[in-house]
Amino acid sequence: MSRTRRTSRTALLAALGLITATGATATVFGTAAAGAATPGCKVDYQITNQWNTGFGANVTVTNTGDPVAAWTLEWSYAGNQQITQGWNATLTQSGAAVTARNVSYNGTLATGGSTSFGFNGSYSGTNAVPATFKLNGVVCNGATEPTTPPTTPPTTPPTTPPAGTKADNPYAGAKVYVNPEWSAKAAAEPGGTKVSQQPTGVWLDRIAAINGSSTSMGLRAHLDEALKQKGSGELVVQLVIYNLPGRDCAALASNGELGPTEIGRYRTEYIDPIAAILADSKYAGLRIVTTVEIDSLPNLVTNVSGRPTATADCDVMKANGNYITGVGYALKKLGAIGNVYNYIDAGHHGWLGWDDNFGPSAELFKQAATAEGSTVSDVHGFIVNTANYSALKEDHFTIGDSVNGVSVRQSKWVDWNRYTDELSYAQAMRTKLVSLGFDANLGMLIDTSRNGWGGTARPTAAGPTTTVDTYVDGGRYDRRLHLGNWCNQSGAGLGERPQAAPAAGIDAYVWMKPPGESDGASKEIPNNEGKGFDRMCDPTYTGNARNGNSMSGALPDAPLSGQWFSAQFQELLKNAHPAL
Repeated sequence: MSRTRRTSRTALLAALGLITATGATATVFGTAAAGAATPGCKVDYQITNQWNTGFGANVTVTNTGDPVAAWTLEWSYAGNQQITQGWNATLTQSGAAVTARNVSYNGTLATGGSTSFGFNGSYSGTNAVPATFKLNGVVCNGATEPTTPPTTPPTTPPTTPPAGTKADNPYAGAKVYVNPEWSAKAAAEPGGTKVSQQPTGVWLDRIAAINGSSTSMGLRAHLDEALKQKGSGELVVQLVIYNLPGRDCAALASNGELGPTEIGRYRTEYIDPIAAILADSKYAGLRIVTTVEIDSLPNLVTNVSGRPTATADCDVMKANGNYITGVGYALKKLGAIGNVYNYIDAGHHGWLGWDDNFGPSAELFKQAATAEGSTVSDVHGFIVNTANYSALKEDHFTIGDSVNGVSVRQSKWVDWNRYTDELSYAQAMRTKLVSLGFDANLGMLIDTSRNGWGGTARPTAAGPTTTVDTYVDGGRYDRRLHLGNWCNQSGAGLGERPQAAPAAGIDAYVWMKPPGESDGASKEIPNNEGKGFDRMCDPTYTGNARNGNSMSGALPDAPLSGQWFSAQFQELLKNAHPAL
């Protein structure tokens, strides 16, 4: 299976209307009025799988009229179907009415051109297919009578790979686990039910999280719940492996429980128990995505001696090698389990996008991926922007733009970076990693949980061309004071909803960081989790070399990292883009 997006092209279809329907599929033809500069349309709506309370569907829309540069497809359900997750389109629902809009890469449809998108949904009772669709306001229902339905429903390619092999993209054709603990917290917030059924990552950020407690679910409890959610289809469980010795050497807020030299405890008390649980044959039918050690490896490039951003703790971790050792050991142990898909953290464009960071980081990822007996075959992909805020795609300026002869790269915001957003960075990093020997089908994940930057402050056009700075600052979606700001950012919003295969080389947009969970406390709070106080979480802090000595941009009154922060959740809802 290719990781690139496919858009099919079909022959010009007849202008006469036709509707055929069964309990599993519907095909709808239609045309616009004569002479109208609007498209006619054909829609194939196919239920690809169905279980007790849920279903998956694929929709193919074909333009049979004039070419269009953007499309909106609308339909209404006769029952209580609710869309819970989609991909390759922006899906919204109000009551029974559903609207699907193109995303950036599939809006153009020539005459006879087609594109497809999919989604998962819930239902009870019957699950009839919609009878009527509208493309850009034109009803796809010609004047002729329906033909006799086919006696057998059309088949679709299986989403389950052959025994002993892995799916090229684990997210394709699969539901993704909804953490009931996060879901309950989100649903309890005003407006939170709009997103409380979205899938998020489960963070195993300390040894105690493996077994859980009387008030929190452990790993087995999550996997058992995932089996209940799975039904007869495929389901992805997203785990964050995050407990290295000397963890997060440049960010005190997320320091961990293990000291810099405790690599033995990391192996035997943390990774080995996780691997033992994941290897239980009971869970062999789940697709388990592990995102391995957020923020660790990039620190060994950017925050060590010789850099103005250096910290003594990062020098220690580079010298003792325990980040490399720990990541290699985790990849080997977890990668040996047939249904586990390892994704290594690869920072974000505002961290590693500069020339002197990009290449050395990729080389370091290769070093870690081949340490402790691990090989590149133990790595299914990489994840970027985890728990960060970098915009998915900046539309109002590109890295090649210039203003009055001055390159965008020279603006204060871009500051000679090679990339302006996460999508371009992720795709470039993928190309670099493949060139270093990683699998040609390597997939990338982008965490879009907090990079929407919507609301009233979202620009709708490029900034004025007075200077390169006014041009960039006036048009950028990312409204942070500096790319180096990372803690509980004011003005941030929920980003693209989780979806599979949204762009070339991208396995999925994910919400690996559960929205509403704090990045760190605004002031020092005693705790038994090893978490320190980082001034970057203090809204009065005036900064350091890692954020250009800017104000931190953090929200006030935040709790410890990982704890629920209602004010942040409300900020994310308010500034969501796409809007809720």
